[in-house]
Amino acid sequence: MSANKYKPHVLVLPEDDANSDIANGFLLHDALSPVIKVLPCAGGWEKVRDGFLSAHVAAMRRFEYRYMVLLVDFDRNSNRFQEMTKDIPEDIEERVFVIGVWSEPEKLPRANLGSREEVGKQLADECFDKTRDVWEHDLLRHNAAELDRMTTHLRPILFPST
Repeated sequence: MSANKYKPHVLVLPEDDANSDIANGFLLHDALSPVIKVLPCAGGWEKVRDGFLSAHVAAMRRFEYRYMVLLVDFDRNSNRFQEMTKDIPEDIEERVFVIGVWSEPEKLPRANLGSREEVGKQLADECFDKTRDVWEHDLLRHNAAELDRMTTHLRPILFPST
């Protein structure tokens, strides 16, 4: 990422390789601004949460234009979002987003959505086009509230020409 830390930029912290594949597919969109970086995999949803809290909170306070996307498996757990967000400090919470597949990303190709990378590209296409067909799939629709927030905060940063 060649983004200036003092201007709006986005870091994505994926849980595992499968989530990283989705994020990397998102990066393939032609109109995407180069202000997004996918970080190394954390190794589990708890490590995403704990790693974010220990390693990224201070940096987010220092760099007021930094946004974070925590990309995790929800493992069909309706409490996962709360488990991920309960300790995020209030002063940065509007710049932190938690999204992921309802079960696990390995299910996406079996749901006829394409490879994980292709799904990431489709999600980027929909963010660019302001549509939500793939986002409305059973494995992804639980992200609707976060997607609304992301559309407001991140879309202008990621796709500035639209």
